Amino acid sequence: MSGQFGFGAAGSSPPQMRSEIPDLVVYGEGTLYLLHASSPRGAAWIAAHIPPDAQRLGTAVAVEHRYIANIVRGAIFDGLRVR
Repeated sequence: MSGQFGFGAAGSSPPQMRSEIPDLVVYGEGTLYLLHASSPRGAAWIAAHIPPDAQRLGTAVAVEHRYIANIVRGAIFDGLRVR
């Protein structure tokens, strides 16, 4: 086998693509963002850190632009994957 793709000649496999599903997904821009839990871990984090009376749009939490950065930082600090 020729080494035209870079990994054939060395006998190694191509790099594996990790399919990491985020725990939280942030949609939006401007003045309003939607924070959506995309895993049970994300839903538990929202339940523990976002007030129950927060504005909702469907299953997402509506967040003002001035708060979204701190919420995302807090989730990442707690080990969640955010996209």
